[in-house]
Amino acid sequence: MGDLENNVEKVEVPPFFICPISLEIMKDPVTLPTGITYDRESIEKWLFAKKNNTCPVTKNIILDHVDLTPNHTLRRLIQSWCTLNPLSGVERVPTPRLPISKPQILKLLKDLKQPNLQMKTLKRLKLIVLENETNKRSMEAVGAVDYLANVLADQNNVTSSYSSAGEYSDDDVEGFELDTPADEALGVLYHMQISETGLQGLFAKTGDFVDTLTRVMQRAASYESRTYAVLLLKSMFDATQRMQVATTMSLKPEFFAELVNVLIDQISQKATKATLKLLINVCVWGRNRIRAAEAGAVGALIDILLDSTDKRVSEMVLLALDQLCQCAEGRSEVLKHGAGLAVVSKKIFRVSPVASDRAVRILHSVAKFSGNTGVVAEMLQLGVVGKLCLVLQVDCGSKMKERAMEILKMHARAWNNSPCIPHNLISSYPS
Repeated sequence: MGDLENNVEKVEVPPFFICPISLEIMKDPVTLPTGITYDRESIEKWLFAKKNNTCPVTKNIILDHVDLTPNHTLRRLIQSWCTLNPLSGVERVPTPRLPISKPQILKLLKDLKQPNLQMKTLKRLKLIVLENETNKRSMEAVGAVDYLANVLADQNNVTSSYSSAGEYSDDDVEGFELDTPADEALGVLYHMQISETGLQGLFAKTGDFVDTLTRVMQRAASYESRTYAVLLLKSMFDATQRMQVATTMSLKPEFFAELVNVLIDQISQKATKATLKLLINVCVWGRNRIRAAEAGAVGALIDILLDSTDKRVSEMVLLALDQLCQCAEGRSEVLKHGAGLAVVSKKIFRVSPVASDRAVRILHSVAKFSGNTGVVAEMLQLGVVGKLCLVLQVDCGSKMKERAMEILKMHARAWNNSPCIPHNLISSYPS
């Protein structure tokens, strides 16, 4: 649109041709129930991608049910005006393709039940869902989520390659190829950007869909599918915080094993952050902490912390480690890792106040519940004690100072004569 915008600067553009959001000539004008017209791409992004429920111009009118009515009259006027100004470099706005109708989508969804049409139909659905936001909402409205979830739940699709894939052309969307109907269905589900209500519906399947996505991650042929699965899981848990009690308490060891694999493989920054958020969410429950620790989550988290230069990733790793250190299995894994205590201590004052607070909380858990003679000596050798003394001297949160002081009090006899203790603290050092 940039070239067109530069060209039309030479002529006066009728103001009602301009979208109130993009401030550019509308290519596909649509009218809201408020009577105001916008370019389809701009208003769809406002309503669906940014999840607003008000008219951008009026602001105070709540849009419960959004119908985007094509303004054919205005589009034809814009096209005619463009045709009348060719000498000014104005190009004619092409006639847009109409969004696919709900009956058309329903027919495609029913075709999913026919094995010989399934792969071809899924590819068609992927094209549709990537085309525009209206198609996404229409697909969800006619029940596409359940159809696609059923494809994923089909164990033949999840566990075996699609033997007939060669029958179809390699016209996959966005340049990536997925090998099975389950992979294709997962890609469609992810790109649908399912609403909160739809995500809650997936979660309401008594945990079955979580198991299904776990199996997809176990057998996925591509990084894309594993990424889509973990992002979809994160969205489900985010959307169902009030419903998580019964489901998160029954999460299986395989679920945590796959999350750990995603962290170890470092598929993408997006997948890593989604996995960290998932661990933080589900490890609120003690049983899940134990399962995560047994799956190797602590070692994977420490390895990430050693290499990470991303502030948010470091914060999330420390948040997850803090939760895992609230169980004996988690603390044991931190101590087993050669760099565990050292890297946690090193992050104090080097990332953010949030990271510093969580690092001290981790050290507090280790010192309080796992602080045997060897651990206490290691904390001194690694400079952890010196860092805790520094916490007492700088301006930081009172809770953080209290925890640091408590750690020092716990092991005062072992550390009181240490040369790492600043001389100005000796007189007030806890005895």
